[in-house]
Amino acid sequence: MIVDQFLNYLRYERNRSPRTVQLYGENLRDFETYIRGVDDCLTLQTVDADVIRGWMEFLMDEGKKPTTVNLALSAVRTFYRYALSRKLVSKDPAHVVTGPKKSKPLPQFVREAEMNCLLDEKLSLDSSYNIVRARTIITLFYETGIRLAELVGLNDEDIDLDTMQLKVTGKRDKQRIVPFGEELAQMLREYMALRDDEVTRQSPALFLTDKGERVSRNQVQYLVRKHLSEVTTLKKRSPHVLRHSFATAMLNNGAGLESVKKLLGHVSLNTTEIYTHTTFEQLKRVYSEAHPRA
Repeated sequence: MIVDQFLNYLRYERNRSPRTVQLYGENLRDFETYIRGVDDCLTLQTVDADVIRGWMEFLMDEGKKPTTVNLALSAVRTFYRYALSRKLVSKDPAHVVTGPKKSKPLPQFVREAEMNCLLDEKLSLDSSYNIVRARTIITLFYETGIRLAELVGLNDEDIDLDTMQLKVTGKRDKQRIVPFGEELAQMLREYMALRDDEVTRQSPALFLTDKGERVSRNQVQYLVRKHLSEVTTLKKRSPHVLRHSFATAMLNNGAGLESVKKLLGHVSLNTTEIYTHTTFEQLKRVYSEAHPRA
């Protein structure tokens, strides 16, 4: 009876959509079914916060996603706010209940063997300007972990080939120094020599279009997506995936979390810690494939 009054309130006074009214009704009736299963004496008027939490745990155990559970909790919260305002219940047990945190998807990354195939085989056979530039850009992303905007913003003066360091301007104009290896240094030398021979410079940018202008974000995104498609079936094939690939490769090969944080330019270590979950998932796969009783 109380639920029907509430649904009529949503329908006629709040003008909520028929679909919303239907979903709220389904969630509340599911909740009623649950509390009757807990105790025949329980009603919507007598449940407490622990009962609501138990219902949420029940939904999670059934495989419901955090988003679905939070929507169900939202229906219960709205119901109790309404019921309390109309004096249909003496207390609101739902206002102190918090929903489950949404699980963050693990960052996708390109495997080391796939990156080696792309850089050492597929992109190493063509010496045209566009391919040499593409190979250098992809290698720079993979070996330094810099962001798309950071790469596009690089000028020649930001690269020190002698000390093998580059100066990056990150978010909120914060600058950091990122080291790189001899292989990338040699690749940059070859790219810059070819660029200066074939392109009439119109910009101080490190990476130039055929017309001598700074490459755009869209152009870099396109070439990364195009060439990653040659070696991986990942749905996301973006510069940010290469940033994820850099961090994952570093951690998999023994780098410390604090060092990776500084290289990526993260403010908080919590942001970097998500990559430890990625490497742990990879470790679990290795274990399940290798252990005879796994």
